[in-house]
Amino acid sequence: MNYLKAPKHNELKPEDLRWKCDPRVFEFESTGDLEPIEGILGQERALKALKLGIELRSPGYNIFITGLSGTGKATTIKNMLQRIGTQSAELYDYAYVNNFEDPDYPILLKFKKGEAKYFRQELSASINILRQKIPQALEGNHFINRKKKLINVYQDKEQNLMTNFEEKLSKDGFTLGQVKIGEVARPDILPIIDNKPVPVFQLEELVQQGSITKEQMHELLKKYNEYQQEFQIVYREGLKITQEFQDKIAQLEKESIEIVVKGVIENLKEQYSDKKVLFYLDQIQENILSNIPIFKGQKPQGEVSPEGLPIDYFKEYEVNVILDNSNTNECPIIIETSPTHTNLFGMIEKINDGKGGWYSDFTNIKAGSLLKANGGYLVLNVYHLFEEPGVWKTLKRVLTYHKLEVQDIFSYFQVAHTSIKPEPIDINTKVILIGSQLIYAFLAEREYDFKKMFKIKADFDYEITRTDNVLVEYARVIKKLIKDEQLREFDKDAIARLVEIGAIFAGSKYKLTLRFSKIADIAREANFWAGDDGTDIVTAYHVERAYQTTRERHGLLETKISEMFDDNTLLIDVEGQRVGQINGLAVYNADFYSFGRPTRITATVSLGSGTIINVEREAGMSGRHYNKGVLIISGYFRETFGQELPLSFNANLVFEQSYGTVDGDSASCAEIFALLSTLSGLPIKQSIAVTGSLNQKGDVQPIGGVNEKVEGFYDFCKSRRLTGEQGVIIPIQNVKELMLRDEIIEAVRTGKFHIYAISRVEEGIEILTGVASGIRKIKGYAPNSVFYLVEKKIKDLYAKARAIKPLSENNQEIKRLKSKAPVKKKRKK
Repeated sequence: MNYLKAPKHNELKPEDLRWKCDPRVFEFESTGDLEPIEGILGQERALKALKLGIELRSPGYNIFITGLSGTGKATTIKNMLQRIGTQSAELYDYAYVNNFEDPDYPILLKFKKGEAKYFRQELSASINILRQKIPQALEGNHFINRKKKLINVYQDKEQNLMTNFEEKLSKDGFTLGQVKIGEVARPDILPIIDNKPVPVFQLEELVQQGSITKEQMHELLKKYNEYQQEFQIVYREGLKITQEFQDKIAQLEKESIEIVVKGVIENLKEQYSDKKVLFYLDQIQENILSNIPIFKGQKPQGEVSPEGLPIDYFKEYEVNVILDNSNTNECPIIIETSPTHTNLFGMIEKINDGKGGWYSDFTNIKAGSLLKANGGYLVLNVYHLFEEPGVWKTLKRVLTYHKLEVQDIFSYFQVAHTSIKPEPIDINTKVILIGSQLIYAFLAEREYDFKKMFKIKADFDYEITRTDNVLVEYARVIKKLIKDEQLREFDKDAIARLVEIGAIFAGSKYKLTLRFSKIADIAREANFWAGDDGTDIVTAYHVERAYQTTRERHGLLETKISEMFDDNTLLIDVEGQRVGQINGLAVYNADFYSFGRPTRITATVSLGSGTIINVEREAGMSGRHYNKGVLIISGYFRETFGQELPLSFNANLVFEQSYGTVDGDSASCAEIFALLSTLSGLPIKQSIAVTGSLNQKGDVQPIGGVNEKVEGFYDFCKSRRLTGEQGVIIPIQNVKELMLRDEIIEAVRTGKFHIYAISRVEEGIEILTGVASGIRKIKGYAPNSVFYLVEKKIKDLYAKARAIKPLSENNQEIKRLKSKAPVKKKRKK
């Protein structure tokens, strides 16, 4: 058959395939003539957001920094915060003290900067003074004389009470004495027999001995029981007198030392105006007056508890300063690299009693980074927050209520949690999180209050539009690296090559990457190779060597896949023609870089109802974007060939030898070309690979990784043998992103390799088959064109379908008639 010949399609020219940085754009010979850049390049939007977030100290104006790694997020925030200097909110000290009313709820005291340490020193000194002055006051003549008078008064009271009772007893032959029961002696009433006091339990013995008669014994017991009730009354009265005496002595001691205690505490109170501090000092004063024996030395320091632990009776007067800003002269800026729950929010230390138990008090409370940065800034990597248990949930709570409660995450330890609950601390820390756009979007969607807590988003760009001024600024960025790390100077050819690598990383002729960490790594290694060569200046040769050796180090995956192609484990043809088979292009992500390799795509067609079966989807090996691309192909066929007749075929699309998940729609063009080839019967050139997306109208759309795909197919063709027929079809929109190797550009210049840019499906099928796609007219497509053959095939399939349908209908009619046949009834016996 004489097919309608396709028109010639223009190839891309060598100058379309790459941007070369002309060293003459730089007005310096080496970076030694340059000044390093101040600030950061190309992040104006992010810098404005950061400035607002840092300087606006209102609730919720915390900052979330997004962007790819290596774009300078951490460096920028450090530099901006350092420039703040002393521009910060007023700083305070914080201390926890004992709550004498309820020790389980320690009291928080807030002081101006530097005052907490002074308060602790002054209170400690005051307690030491009282430990000296109180015993002295209680040993003075005035106190001793008053105490003697009290003793005499109450001794007389007690003596009179007991004398009156003993006189009454003696009239009936009884007296008071001590009876020893076991190891304990107690007072008791004793009858006098033969001028000797005898315990009542010995009366039976005296009866047996004949000393007294039974009648006398019963009489004595009767009187004993009568006096026993009165004795209990007298005994209780004696205890009351003793208790009253003790109270009077305690009151006397309190009166004697009150002036000393008040004098010392009032001296402290004069130095402070805070109500909570004054209230606490009043508590101390009241507690000291209620615990005079401690200061008298009756409860010596070093005494041991029943558990065997030393008792410090003066510990409750200590001051636990958890944050001392006395030496902080600038705005607190903390970059927490290990945000565990303890490091971030503080902790309550637990003390082991040696018997498996744990205890804590107010002196065991410790501060974390969040409190240390109070009034300033706390910088965190958001990923670390999710690595530590309980951290994100606690941080949300603090930022929502602006209060910090120091507690332990006891559920993660095999010990019982502490019972103390310290008073919450008001927090005015501005939190700055560094993360990615992905995690920001996730949190914004899943955490309903996230945007209330982080109202400022600083988004760092990953690329910048190339201009002559930007090229110079790019060089100044490299100069800053050279200065900071004391590297060798770079000549302008080396800078030009680094800039080109920046364009390669950006994947565009007109953009440069802002991920300077990758450029810095290349620069450092180029400096190493220059030193290895013994030169004092880094040249373009050293930069190129660094770039290639870096790719080589990370190129194990590419090597292994190439070996699979070389030994025909993976089947690919780059010569000849074949119906329904085409070479697509896939991108593999390695560590440092990505690379492309061809992949075989095939299509088969059978009689059916217009369904295109996505084998990858049926096998559960496709992503959403790939599935969408296949559905778009179905829409294209219905739009182009299904206007007059229904599509009466089923098609299968397969990525051959694909054993992982396939995603993305960049194979849509290759798949539609394979289908067109199958339906038309026209073979496709295996020497040309295809990449490109498309819409339902047949317009070719851009894809990602165009450089990797072109270079990958070129490398494969070169390994087999360049015939001068091989090439790649790409979307025309991707031409501006081409930054191909010099080797490929030379192959294109000499006609050994070809690159075509297309905007329509018709252009691609013509290049692949050499047959015109065909223009639709009133009578249909031009004869012997691709689309004419496809439409003819569809009509033939439709005719076959119609021929089969009546037979199917007849079969259905027979079944229907059989279902209506009369049922034979069984004869009754």
